[in-house]
Amino acid sequence: MRDGMVDESKHLLDLFGIPHIQAPGEGEATAAQLTISGKAHATASQDFDSILFGAKKLVRNFTNSGRRKLPNRNTYIDIEPEIIDLQKNLDELKVTREQLVDIGILIGTDFNPDGFERIGPKTALKMVKEHGKLEDIPQIQEQLGKIDYKQIREIFLKSEVAPVNDISFKEVDSDSIVNYLVRERNFSQERVETALNRLRKTIEKKSQTLEQWF
Repeated sequence: MRDGMVDESKHLLDLFGIPHIQAPGEGEATAAQLTISGKAHATASQDFDSILFGAKKLVRNFTNSGRRKLPNRNTYIDIEPEIIDLQKNLDELKVTREQLVDIGILIGTDFNPDGFERIGPKTALKMVKEHGKLEDIPQIQEQLGKIDYKQIREIFLKSEVAPVNDISFKEVDSDSIVNYLVRERNFSQERVETALNRLRKTIEKKSQTLEQWF
């Protein structure tokens, strides 16, 4: 994403009162750290690498449409949100997070997309549980020497993350949103105002729902 697009996205988030964080490296690492520190409940992403970065919970298929377009096809499929709990899966698989990272490297990650030849999830799990770590798996030593697996480990286990002390939401600046989207970006004023009215009603309804408990 170009710097200009990033700045525009941040500006629009500011107008909606939505906080944003500039990650010093991998965004998913900082997002994962927010769940580890308790400042966020979950990370929302389609990428399973979020779990390797240590996200306590990963939400996938987070969309308001309930559908996803298949790559290179004019076809949509119905999808449902799912939550993946890291610790629950580690307990069930009987592996550590470090071992899960090694399993990911065997299967393939964003940093070694092809993974290891003829090794799928079940084989990778079996190998790591039997031998403990990549260096001790005899069958993969030739392939292992061809990638910088230690650096990939470091990316997942020791990535630099943004320090975050507080996350706070602000009021929606409707007038500035209309001015920015309609006058500066040529969006339809009717559609923008309709969306803002729907957002306003949702916020009011949420507030009323919470007030009944106090």
